[in-house]
Amino acid sequence: MKITERPDWPLYLDEASGLSLDLGNAGPLELAANAALCEKALAAMRALEAGAIANPDEGRMVGHYWLRRPELAPTPEIAAAIAGTRRDIDEFARRVQAGEVLGCGGKPFTDALVIGIGGSSLGPVFVSQALATRQDKIRLHFIDNTDPDGMDAVFAELIERDALAQTLVIVISKSGGTIETQNGLVETQALFAAHKLDFYANAVRITQQGSAFDTAPGAAKWLAAFPMWDWVGGRTSVLSAVGLLPLALQGIDTGALLAGAAACDELGRQEAAANPALLLALFWYRQTGGQGGSLMAVLPYKDRLALFAKYLQQLVMESLGKEFDLAGRSVRQGLAVLGNKGSSDQHSYVQQLVAGPANAFVVFVEALRDRAGASPIVREESTSGDYLQAFLLGTSQALADHGQKSVIITVPEVSAYYVGMLIALFERAVGFYADFVGINAYHQPAVEFGKKAAGELIALKNRVYKYLAANPGEAFDAAQLAAACGGSERQLWHILRHLAANQPEIAAKDGKFSYQAE
Repeated sequence: MKITERPDWPLYLDEASGLSLDLGNAGPLELAANAALCEKALAAMRALEAGAIANPDEGRMVGHYWLRRPELAPTPEIAAAIAGTRRDIDEFARRVQAGEVLGCGGKPFTDALVIGIGGSSLGPVFVSQALATRQDKIRLHFIDNTDPDGMDAVFAELIERDALAQTLVIVISKSGGTIETQNGLVETQALFAAHKLDFYANAVRITQQGSAFDTAPGAAKWLAAFPMWDWVGGRTSVLSAVGLLPLALQGIDTGALLAGAAACDELGRQEAAANPALLLALFWYRQTGGQGGSLMAVLPYKDRLALFAKYLQQLVMESLGKEFDLAGRSVRQGLAVLGNKGSSDQHSYVQQLVAGPANAFVVFVEALRDRAGASPIVREESTSGDYLQAFLLGTSQALADHGQKSVIITVPEVSAYYVGMLIALFERAVGFYADFVGINAYHQPAVEFGKKAAGELIALKNRVYKYLAANPGEAFDAAQLAAACGGSERQLWHILRHLAANQPEIAAKDGKFSYQAE
């Protein structure tokens, strides 16, 4: 269906799926005035899906849309690889759930520990929580940071339930060089060794063919391996093996997840007035003026979608936060995403969204079905779900009354099919918006800056530790150690305080640090 022509209430509704976008509080989209811009974005998306080098900085195709429609892939080899991987994942998950694949203790798997970072974690965590049930076949756990305390919390739960031997470990690293993932892998291997368990009998890896992870010594010892591809970016990888494997093990209907994404992709290939992703991107564009610096609050009024905004932070901000445009000009583009579930936000930052500066707009997400069964009347002849919707509509009205813009995205229910639709809707909207403002949505050069600096700081930490150890008992302040070892006084002050908190041989007293030999 095309967006309605009513100027007082522009509404998009796909009657087949029930997906709708209420743009009544969005302000004028000016479809006619932006027709050329929209057609250019549609043409670019058609070229991308046909296999064009849509990531020119890295010389890569961008093919996450092929994951749900392999027949659209530009070569038979890619199509066969996608379809074959799907079959392999489904069969592996079936065998694990049926007890045909056993853990190192000779018992069926009950849990899975997913080790990944960023796009290798955010998508699977969001979908896993959104679609979890008490009937899940395998419990999922995630290590998505290099925080020792966070790892210990995950490990403790498995150990307390005596489930470590029955835990399948899924390690995800496209390049094999992701430090956070490597650290999680080493820590998990050490845990298995401490309990005298065979790690490799329980371990599955997901990586790109030929990567350092794929070709590392001992690769053949892993229980199984599944591929990642050069043409799938981390933030759009949830419908690749990265997400499909753990979600299939959990018992989620990954076929429905893919079908929902494919259906939304098809809507996203229509002309502008009948294209929900293009309409959403145009709404963003009208609010930002095509410039960086705006805030988008994503407010899903459903507990199951509580992590949707966190997932979208990476998808949107990593894609659109760019220093340069495609012509090499400094543009400082970006769209900051914040969000939490409604109606919790009636009591938090909706105050600023309504009454604060006009630098933000809101995307509400609604699911019509409240729960599986009937709901009791709680007050005023209404259910709890009625109140949830009233809070959404009331907040939307309050925003409008104060000149703030918003859109309401509605799906019939939170199910695998509709979660797939939501993922695909925002993936394509991000691509359209990037074309509107002339940036590359598919690379992330700035992400490496912090990693490079972190590597240099690890080297500095090692130098200062060795220097202290070579001068036992002698106390130095940060400035003295900076002069001796390099780095800045500020950096070393932080490094030394961390060493003193975690290494008993490093003492801190009166602003000075020393190595205390036993």
